[in-house]
Amino acid sequence: MPVAMTGGSSGGGGGRVLDCRSFWKAGAYEAPAAPSHEFQDALETGDFDRARVHPKFLHTNATSHKWAFGAIAELLDNAVDEINNGATFIKVDKSINSKDNSPMLVFQDNGGGMDPEGVRRCMSLGFSTKKSKNTIGQYGNGFKTSTMRLGADAIVFTHAIRGSNVTLSIGLLSYTFLRRTMKDDIVVPMLDFKLQDGDIVPLVYGSQGDWDSSLKIILDWSPFSSKEELLQQFQDVGSHGTKVLVYNLWMNDDGLLELDFEDDDEDILLRDQGSASGGASKGQKEIVQQHISHRLRFSLRAYTSILYLKKFDNFRIILRGKPVEQIRITDELKFKKVVTYKPHAAHDSQVVSVKVDVGFAKEAPILGIFGMNVYNKNRLIMPFWKVLQEGSSRGRSVVGVLEANFIEPAHDKQDFERTPLFNRLETKLRQIIVDFWKEKCHLIGYQPMDPHLRSQYKATLKDSGGPAQVHHKASSARRTRGLSSNLLPETYDDIAAVGLANNGSHLQSSGQAEENNMESEGLDEDLVEFGSGVLDPNFIENLSEENIALFSRREELRQRDTQLKRKIGDLEHELEETKRKCGQLAAELKVRKNQLNLPSM
Repeated sequence: MPVAMTGGSSGGGGGRVLDCRSFWKAGAYEAPAAPSHEFQDALETGDFDRARVHPKFLHTNATSHKWAFGAIAELLDNAVDEINNGATFIKVDKSINSKDNSPMLVFQDNGGGMDPEGVRRCMSLGFSTKKSKNTIGQYGNGFKTSTMRLGADAIVFTHAIRGSNVTLSIGLLSYTFLRRTMKDDIVVPMLDFKLQDGDIVPLVYGSQGDWDSSLKIILDWSPFSSKEELLQQFQDVGSHGTKVLVYNLWMNDDGLLELDFEDDDEDILLRDQGSASGGASKGQKEIVQQHISHRLRFSLRAYTSILYLKKFDNFRIILRGKPVEQIRITDELKFKKVVTYKPHAAHDSQVVSVKVDVGFAKEAPILGIFGMNVYNKNRLIMPFWKVLQEGSSRGRSVVGVLEANFIEPAHDKQDFERTPLFNRLETKLRQIIVDFWKEKCHLIGYQPMDPHLRSQYKATLKDSGGPAQVHHKASSARRTRGLSSNLLPETYDDIAAVGLANNGSHLQSSGQAEENNMESEGLDEDLVEFGSGVLDPNFIENLSEENIALFSRREELRQRDTQLKRKIGDLEHELEETKRKCGQLAAELKVRKNQLNLPSM
């Protein structure tokens, strides 16, 4: 018996699992060598000409996904590609395996579905018919790598209409089945049905014996116990579409599911990925933890909100029953600028022009995140890619967005192929960030890099009567003008700030005069130098605390507003009820008056 396997074919759902449920360890087992008589049988049956793929390859292939959310994104891509075939949604949710009460991950779309030939291509290795310039998938490997990265087993239900032919197909890709039965070749049992005169009847391509054998394997190793239960799944699918169930989900080293379904009923979280890094104060850390650049690492809702560059017109990602609200990163920036880049591609290729949107994060300078968000064919490949080294103030809070269709993504679609073209892109993006920083860093409180602006700072310091007076004015400006509103998208005024930046005589009113302290002797120990920029750490912390206080105050006002609206509603209801009772009393009074005025008989 191979290591980490016991009793190959025990009945019931509880026995249909691997002994090792950790993904990164599940491939560490010794495969049994095929008996010599099998080779003789293969020669006699003509099967020797077919290359075999060992089940261990399923696991090895799936290790291309280092990140579980990257695997989920692959399955979302398949649904997005189906928009051309009428898909309007993809549902991602949790379900329960009725055999052992374990959670399953469900993906369901209403695209065109797959006919019997199509589903076999989907579940074969390295086959793809996606040659369009607009579709995301191209390697024909995404379904296998993504499902096997999320769980040991997956079952597919797909309903397709091709002309007058209506087909229903089921396929089982089960690493557990292959391991526990000690297969030395990847076997994918398939079942096909067709709609004939309103009835669902088996569609047999080989022999009836093969069809019955596939049915038995699927019932033994899937979450379903009868053919009727299998067919019932198509009621969810509808007249066309695909449903994928991934079960026997992988666990971490502590024996807990890698995917967390419990902490948030409207999200799917990754365990052990939510710890915040950086941030000198509690206020800073709270801001960092709420930012999309941090949350996307462990929140599927956050990640999918920026997964596609363009907002869909008639398509929704529905995560645990609630649609995902798409976010355009460029809408979250201030002092934005557009830079055009023409990559030097191959000589025989068409000249392309790439638009790079760059700006400061709205939370600057409190939030020190930075990086480029690089998309390919509308799909996010590299989120917040740090093309500059961390530890330098150059580029602090600078965020960029571009769609780089001129370079090829890696197989897991979480990186790009490291070609000379990619290296030139990295160099260019680094230069774009540095140039943007030099031009606009003073707008978020750093010492200006431009010599003319720097001389204006010195003149302002001299005219104000010294650094202490400048510091006092800067502090007063923060209190009177609400400088921390820079951190609130609802109140930030880009135009006003640019106007101040263009008028050197009023630079100190925007809080930048505080940076003149770095020119004064005896204050250097109060400043922290980050490369070419200088920022007072107390200034940052004060802004952070003010920002948190404003957020708290806003929440209190919202709650108070809700309470007042509820009270108004109650009073209006009470008023209507009083009016109704008054009307009833008036009617009764009128009746009694009429009775008193009646003549006696």
